[in-house]
Amino acid sequence: MPNTNEQFDAIVAKCRRVFADKLKDYGPSWRVFRPESVTDQLFIKAKRIRSIEEKGETRVGEGIYPEFMAIVNYGVIGLIQLDKGYSDTIDMTAAQALALFDEKIALARSLMLDKNHDYDEAWRGMRISSYTDMILTKLNRVKMIESHDGSTLISEGIDANYLDMMNYAIFGLIRLTFDEKIPAA
Repeated sequence: MPNTNEQFDAIVAKCRRVFADKLKDYGPSWRVFRPESVTDQLFIKAKRIRSIEEKGETRVGEGIYPEFMAIVNYGVIGLIQLDKGYSDTIDMTAAQALALFDEKIALARSLMLDKNHDYDEAWRGMRISSYTDMILTKLNRVKMIESHDGSTLISEGIDANYLDMMNYAIFGLIRLTFDEKIPAA
């Protein structure tokens, strides 16, 4: 049986490297994103994954893998922006942004462990295309919540949806990285 904790940590380490490298290139320029803009960035990435899944090809040269990584990293950004609000300037250092990355990933990991306990790793039997569909569903939910000024009556908030999207993307990356037997799309 694969060790989910080790696989999760290996994938997160890759995502963190990309996050850190982009901080070196751009700094935390994403601090200017309003929450809706983060949601739209996530939407673009998920739609691209679905497009590649359905067309079976990409003309840009990047495939599904980097898009799932982007969903993880934009999910982190979304959680940071929900907590801190947006800024008109870059108001944190790269080191502060990385510390916040680690904090938000720890939340995602904790949630994954709790859900994995309850669902008994059912995600391993899902198709990767179902992760994409779940992410798109969560994005539609977030857009609805945003249109209601962040309020919900009985549903989870935006933060919970971001965490779920991150975990579905990590599951996709685990499956793609560790070449598990993948059900047909």
